[in-house]
Amino acid sequence: MDRQKSMERGLLRKSLSIRERKFPNEDLFLETGLSRKSPRDIIKKSPRNIITKSPRDIIKKAQNDDGDCRVTATVFLSTFVAVSGSFCTGCGAGFSSGAQSGITKDLSLSVAEYSMFGSILTLGGLIGAIFSGKVADVLGRKRTMLFCEAFCLTGWLAVALAQDALWLDCGRLLLGIGIGLFSYVIPIYIAEIAPKHVRGSFVFANQLMQNCGIALFFIIGNFVPWRLLAIVGFVPCVLHVLCLFFIPESPRWLAKKGRDKECRSALQRLRGPDVDISREANTIRDTIELSELDGETRMAELFQRRYAYPLLIGVGLMFLQQLSGSSGVTYYASSLFQKGGFPSAIGTSVIATIMVPKAMLGTIIVDKLGRRTLLMSSCAAMGLSALLLSVSYGFQQSFGILPDLTPILTCIGVLGHIVSFAMGMGGLPWIIMAEIFPMNVKVSAGTLVTVTNWLFGWVVTYTFNFMLQWNASGMFFIFSMVSAFSIVFIYFLVPETKGRSLEEIQALLSNYLTIDKTVEECERLNTLGNCEFRVLELGAS
Repeated sequence: MDRQKSMERGLLRKSLSIRERKFPNEDLFLETGLSRKSPRDIIKKSPRNIITKSPRDIIKKAQNDDGDCRVTATVFLSTFVAVSGSFCTGCGAGFSSGAQSGITKDLSLSVAEYSMFGSILTLGGLIGAIFSGKVADVLGRKRTMLFCEAFCLTGWLAVALAQDALWLDCGRLLLGIGIGLFSYVIPIYIAEIAPKHVRGSFVFANQLMQNCGIALFFIIGNFVPWRLLAIVGFVPCVLHVLCLFFIPESPRWLAKKGRDKECRSALQRLRGPDVDISREANTIRDTIELSELDGETRMAELFQRRYAYPLLIGVGLMFLQQLSGSSGVTYYASSLFQKGGFPSAIGTSVIATIMVPKAMLGTIIVDKLGRRTLLMSSCAAMGLSALLLSVSYGFQQSFGILPDLTPILTCIGVLGHIVSFAMGMGGLPWIIMAEIFPMNVKVSAGTLVTVTNWLFGWVVTYTFNFMLQWNASGMFFIFSMVSAFSIVFIYFLVPETKGRSLEEIQALLSNYLTIDKTVEECERLNTLGNCEFRVLELGAS
């Protein structure tokens, strides 16, 4: 008897799976609506004292949902308004390239001072990213976007009115904080409202609108003074604030906060007045209640084995995205053209003309080709473009040969790098980040992933001009090797997520959703005598 009890205690210390519930008509699974009770209340009232809806049941239920397949005008409008914030982000990213010559001349800035001005946007993005997950969780997705615009509007005004480097840097820093918050909340909001069969395309519109903002500033930056250019960046921020009042809040965030009536109202508005949303609403509630059994996961608790795989994917993609040199090439495109002997005004105009159609193509094909194929194609093109730039600058600096070919090779290399980045590696990591994390870890995991992106983005953009002067050929050779490694990383580790609901993706990534409880914890929750457990077999089909 003692031996048997000892074996039972040993088994209970392992991961405990959630067994399917035999009471489908109770509060949690009402077909007419969502439960208003917290997971703890349901645990206390349940005859078996535990929620036993399995992830496999959630996958089957999500696959059978028909109500979320409709794309309504409200979904289009909400997505367009959300990605208008990405347009503001693109304006901020493109400003430093078009305004470089005017600012350095008017304010007599050195290379180091302008490098600080250009890179401080990513430093502000890092600050915003640190708080992005918590702010979006507390304020909600829509109000967080309004909060972002407060920083962006103040930042553009400070830049437009700046009389010295300090004011420039302060304005750029505030703009970066707003952009850092945007980079998290926009893809999360769109992923939470869009139907699964168009989710990839809709979230990729985030990258499309960024490219539109960059392209606009690349073109008009050749003709418009830099102070007026800052005012141009101010205008879309004002329009975005006004439009945000006409879109619904994320139903998944409302469900997480227990505001079930508002959740159903927002979901009905998004799916259409004549659509039965009960099944989708219940699936959302089931998944949230499963993820909340362990409570909100803190940053320190994030580094557990069950979260290792999605965390590796999210952090790895952001790390490789920035170390490919993408931010530096975009921020200082005019400097690259000038160094290669190609007219910067013509080069930036050509980039602006091509990058938007390319991003539109990516938006169309992302849900057809899939995430993996587009990511690997993008990395391959970026690697070849960086290698071409390495060869071009190498001929110019080290060997002094082929001087007539250097300008055209530089143009092709810069153009290819920016366009291929816009087509895949620019937007897809944000799509995948918004898809792979459950609600209980979305705040901490999303914050970590976003911080990784902005931290390494700041490192690259701050050191880019110095490395360009030191050894441009060697710098782009490193970027090409990073792109090659990215292909290997994506091929072996990144899963295909197209055509699946968020609930399916999150359940499949962890195979089973588990609750780690020791015997003592079970006894404290008074569940030991009323639950059935079995040992998980990870990797089982």
